[in-house]
Amino acid sequence: MESDVRKIPVLYLVVPCYNEEEVVEKSAQVMSDKLRRLVSEGKIKRNSKVMFVNDGSRDNTLRLLHQIAAKDAVFSVISFAGNYGHQSAILAGMMMARKYADVVVTIDADLQQDIEALDNFLSSYMNGSEIVYGVRNDRHSDGFFKKSSATAYYKLMHLLGSNVITNHADYRLMSKKALDALSEYQETNLFLRGLIPTMGFASDVVYFDVKEREAGQSKYTLSKMLTLAMDGITSMSVRPLRMIAGIGFIVCLFSIIMCIFSLVDWARGNTVPGYTTSILVSLMMGGITLFSLGIIGEYIGKIYMETKKRPRYIIDTFVWKESKDDSGEDA
Repeated sequence: MESDVRKIPVLYLVVPCYNEEEVVEKSAQVMSDKLRRLVSEGKIKRNSKVMFVNDGSRDNTLRLLHQIAAKDAVFSVISFAGNYGHQSAILAGMMMARKYADVVVTIDADLQQDIEALDNFLSSYMNGSEIVYGVRNDRHSDGFFKKSSATAYYKLMHLLGSNVITNHADYRLMSKKALDALSEYQETNLFLRGLIPTMGFASDVVYFDVKEREAGQSKYTLSKMLTLAMDGITSMSVRPLRMIAGIGFIVCLFSIIMCIFSLVDWARGNTVPGYTTSILVSLMMGGITLFSLGIIGEYIGKIYMETKKRPRYIIDTFVWKESKDDSGEDA
């Protein structure tokens, strides 16, 4: 689609929240101010909104969100019945927002992802992109462990054949066309960072600087990061299974050679007690076997969850109010 035929879009910001009571009011103010500036500049329509998705928060996040939505129709709130995870929260928000919006941008509640990059997102969309990825300029704000582990993670994902975009963390714009296509994907094990780039739509990249959190602490613990990494590998690539087959072939070949060598030694009468060798070989084989079974088990577990066909999330409540469109009349 050419830029000269694209109309000013209705924009929805989808904001997943989990225990964000310390920052959600500040974030809401910043986001609403940004939307109003974009409206005044003629970049989006007046009935654009911020859609918060409460992912089973255990603090006062949901109460604060309902208060925010009651004061201003620019805000809407989806609340899950339980905690279904960051990826499910993003998906639920996008699927709900596509009913009302022309473009949807997913952004974290902590305001570390520079909201001023929205101008560049919209510019790229108007120039024909259906998907725009927000990519951080650097990782200077991260500690040594997080920086080194993130670098190793992206290298591993690329090695295993997953088409993830380095330093992209779910800050992206998607058009209604792309979201309608995404709705056709039915897998339970979600890894949107790897899934969306496989869709094939015209895309672009917008770089942004990471800011400090306005308040609170990151809810992405080490265990959650490891779970996401494992989901990304097993959801987007079968190369680990092929690597197991390769290792199995090499070990089998090595075993055949050792058997021949041992038989030749036996025939020559050179049998020597080999306690150390036996222990080393047993440990190596046992380690490889258990590691291989673990990887295979991950894939079997994913298949098991997919066959159940359980819902990816359950929405408990949805708050949405009509706002004004760009003609000044009720939408």
